[in-house]
Amino acid sequence: MVGDDARGLGQQSGPRPVTVEQTVERTLGHIRALDPDDRPGGSTLTLEDLYRQHRMRLVRLAVLLVDDAATAEDVVQEAFTGLYRNWSGLRDGAAAVGYLRTAVVNGSRSVLRRRKTAREYQPPHMINARSAESLAMLTAEHQAVVAALGQLPPRQREVLVLRYYGGMSEAEIAESTGISRGTVKSTASRALDALQKIIKT
Repeated sequence: MVGDDARGLGQQSGPRPVTVEQTVERTLGHIRALDPDDRPGGSTLTLEDLYRQHRMRLVRLAVLLVDDAATAEDVVQEAFTGLYRNWSGLRDGAAAVGYLRTAVVNGSRSVLRRRKTAREYQPPHMINARSAESLAMLTAEHQAVVAALGQLPPRQREVLVLRYYGGMSEAEIAESTGISRGTVKSTASRALDALQKIIKT
């Protein structure tokens, strides 16, 4: 009888609400699905192969971090230039992809630091400021999530973007960002709390 009552209450209250984490995961997973599979192949990959297979995803990663398509292109180009300079010291394709991700994160951080120093950086207010190619197919709900991500502090945004768009583990995020796994976890938690408040306002 209690079970029937509980089921009845559940039916009256409607479907279980979606958490902010599920919303972020759905949005960034949708953007990630726009890209071809970019898993590193192995040591036989050439620099040209890496550029062709990973460039677009890295540009989208940078766009999500710096909110500007042209700047994101510059960050990714610089990352590939650095990879070219360090090519002989890399073990394999996976190491090269890791290098590129870290370089994009660091390059994006440098951009944001310069903006802050120059007092030119404003949180994005319009989706049009972003790459049309990256976001043209997004629903209004997904666009709202991406805009909310842009209002987070840079480190919080980095962690969520690397986790849910980059598909990276806590350990991989820690390695790419130079922070501990514990800090990754606590930063993600604070970021999701902050997003919840932004989305609700």
